[in-house]
Amino acid sequence: MISIKNLHFSYKRKKIFNGLNLDLQAGYIYGLLGKNGTGKSTLLRNISGHLFPDSGSITVSGETPQKREPSFLQEVFIVAEEFFLPNITPAQLVKYNAVFYPKFNHEQFSRYMNEFEIPVDNTIQHMSYGQKKKVLISFGLACNTSLLLMDEPTNGLDIMSKSQFRKVIAGALDEKKCIIISTHQVKDLENLIDRITIIDEGKILFDQTIEQITQKLQFKISFDKEEIQQALYNEDSLKGNAIISKNVNGEDTRLDLEMLYKAIITDRTKIQSAFN
Repeated sequence: MISIKNLHFSYKRKKIFNGLNLDLQAGYIYGLLGKNGTGKSTLLRNISGHLFPDSGSITVSGETPQKREPSFLQEVFIVAEEFFLPNITPAQLVKYNAVFYPKFNHEQFSRYMNEFEIPVDNTIQHMSYGQKKKVLISFGLACNTSLLLMDEPTNGLDIMSKSQFRKVIAGALDEKKCIIISTHQVKDLENLIDRITIIDEGKILFDQTIEQITQKLQFKISFDKEEIQQALYNEDSLKGNAIISKNVNGEDTRLDLEMLYKAIITDRTKIQSAFN
């Protein structure tokens, strides 16, 4: 689906990527995690063809994004973190833009708008930031592109809207689609993504599937001093110490994505040792 080979990219003299390699497949929801300013948005824009690599290659379903061919553009949609929508109604947004996406589904768009509880008669400029974002998410999903890129999609959404977002995204995936969600709000992606890719300073620190993570790592609360000392990562909690350790006995524990993220940012070598 997506193949990134030896990607180099800079903003003038600021190097962002220096030989980045990454492969992503259809049928999965990927979580692209990292602090603000670490290259997540830049990577999405290189994949979508809005930015061009200095060197290296990116292909999406055999197409080169920077060529901006119509056959590519109709199969990719990006929900940007910062966006501008004209002062029109959602129906007019569909009227003027859906024609560029051959697989756009009007019934789906109406259903998503209803699930997000968006007032369809209001013009977009009279909506809140969160409502505007939900209109854009609804439109992007209804385009049914094979590749959907989402940059900080939960920014501006309240707790209920984030829950609705997770439900809608989970229901939209099929074996022909690839969804990449970039965020620094790690908790928002729990129970949604299939694979985690963590970027920091333009480098991939960690890249594993959820299945691999739960097979190799164990997440639990411990009161045992020796177990806490031997853990790959630990932090104080109200009920004891939350720890990450190697899953040597094949126990099934619930993934704590936020704690895993902090562990990798703090000292990824300890976490990576469980996968070597």
